[in-house]
Amino acid sequence: MWEPYKKGFKAYLQLEKSLSDNSVQAYIRDIEHLTQFLLEKNNLINPGELRLRDLQQFIKWITELGMTASSQARIISGIKAFYKYCILENICQTDPTTLLEAPKQKRILPDVLGFEEIEKMIAQIDLSKPEGGRNKAILETMYSCGLRVSEVVNLKISQLYPDLGFIRVTGKGDKERLIPIGSSAVKYITIYKNQLRIHTVPQKGNEDILFLNKRGSKLSRVMIFYIIKELALKAGIKKTVSPHTFRHSFATHLVEGGADLRAVQEMLGHASITTTEIYTHLDREFLRKTLEQFHPGFKG
Repeated sequence: MWEPYKKGFKAYLQLEKSLSDNSVQAYIRDIEHLTQFLLEKNNLINPGELRLRDLQQFIKWITELGMTASSQARIISGIKAFYKYCILENICQTDPTTLLEAPKQKRILPDVLGFEEIEKMIAQIDLSKPEGGRNKAILETMYSCGLRVSEVVNLKISQLYPDLGFIRVTGKGDKERLIPIGSSAVKYITIYKNQLRIHTVPQKGNEDILFLNKRGSKLSRVMIFYIIKELALKAGIKKTVSPHTFRHSFATHLVEGGADLRAVQEMLGHASITTTEIYTHLDREFLRKTLEQFHPGFKG
């Protein structure tokens, strides 16, 4: 009964919103949670017949399933987007999600690596192995440019402008942005591209992809995760470290250094400045050390 609505919503997200496949799938999963609830209640009515009270009962149901506040907020966001589509397509006359509230979430500061910790991780790379030079170039690029993991695995040779000190990145929603790249990252990309990558034959369609696996295909996001986890383990870092940690660290170090928030937003490719503002909630330890160092009356 809901399949035509799901198909229409999927097409809307892909064509009109230009969302990535992963984002589209996440939105569709949100709607599938709702239809599963309606099936369980033997109440699979069409979207136009759903009322606020039905959706409030649905929120109660996903809470009882043990979903976290952030998961609930994610699902509510998906359902709100679905009803925006329904209003546009005249599937509904009114939007039942208007007064639907998401649970309050705590804004958790992600773990951030210090510059020395990043250097320590990079130092664990075994450059005698064929993949060593590639992995060093990957980590240098991720920290230098604050890339998302999807952006680093899809980075193309044709998007590199080493002489100008920039790279062109395709981010969320196929939006392109230019990001300055540091000399260290340029150096290791050049070594990898000119001395190591030439020994790998790219598979068809991967000729322009910068970072390749030994079979000549682009790396998976999971592979980058494993590379980083292993290096953190070898470096003895106890923090929760993932590819996104490098992006968080890049942004935090910029903000701590006094960078303009709009410039950081531009480099990260955030659609909204509010997303970037999390980095103004600086690490408490950093604030404490600043006070200890510069405030004559502070007694820690």
